[in-house]
Amino acid sequence: MIGAVDAVKAARDHFKGKLVKDIKSSAVRAFANEVYGHCTGASKNRLAITPVQSIVNHCAELELCDFLRVKRFPNVHKEKEPATLDWVQRFQAETKPHLGAYALFMFLTGARPSEALAVDPEKDLDLQKAEATIRMTKVEEDKLVEVTRVAHLPPMLVAALANLKPVPGRPLFVYRKYGDMKETWDAAAARVPGKLLTPHCCRHGFATELLRRGVDVHTVAWLGGWASAKQVLETYGHAIKRRDLTSILTDTPLTQAVDEVAATARKVSGI
Repeated sequence: MIGAVDAVKAARDHFKGKLVKDIKSSAVRAFANEVYGHCTGASKNRLAITPVQSIVNHCAELELCDFLRVKRFPNVHKEKEPATLDWVQRFQAETKPHLGAYALFMFLTGARPSEALAVDPEKDLDLQKAEATIRMTKVEEDKLVEVTRVAHLPPMLVAALANLKPVPGRPLFVYRKYGDMKETWDAAAARVPGKLLTPHCCRHGFATELLRRGVDVHTVAWLGGWASAKQVLETYGHAIKRRDLTSILTDTPLTQAVDEVAATARKVSGI
């Protein structure tokens, strides 16, 4: 889980000494598999193919080389394992305050792991307003661009962030990238009953809990920075799978059915 700047640096380091005109499609895909083999196809496309292709094609526009086309990796949609507030709080009890606050931040703002790590406490946090600026990278016309959104910080999260002690020379949540924290995260997560969850599961939990509570999909997409409501539906449409919802068609009032769905979700303070 890394940001746009790190992705470009990784590509630059990998192809160091190689002329841009000599970078071919097969080499880019090999780079993606070598450096991001643990990631999904979508992440390989975003973190490896898009940055390299953008650089090469920029040079092509300057007539320094040919345009590069790279076959994308398939984006396989699977049901995501969502974290719950209960899981996050258990995780917090098993780890240090900074990593625990990191998990809570993702769960209550919907931030991606790399976006949460990139939060600058001086520039991006306003605890008085209970807001955080989250910087996201998106692909537009085969180029990575940065956009921002402002996330609300529920009281529970404001308290957790306010109580964090700054670590000299380190970011808000101490770690700069996922690889630096993986061992510590996995060790703490393994002590929490149930499946071993990853940082991204906290973002999944954000979307899943909101959908379960009846928040419309367009609002969920807007709150979490997803590209579209369609993307949220394709990824999290399983969140309200209940066969007995067909009772709505007969004698069960709609509001009662929605309340029953909400009752199956764990209480999320402030959402």
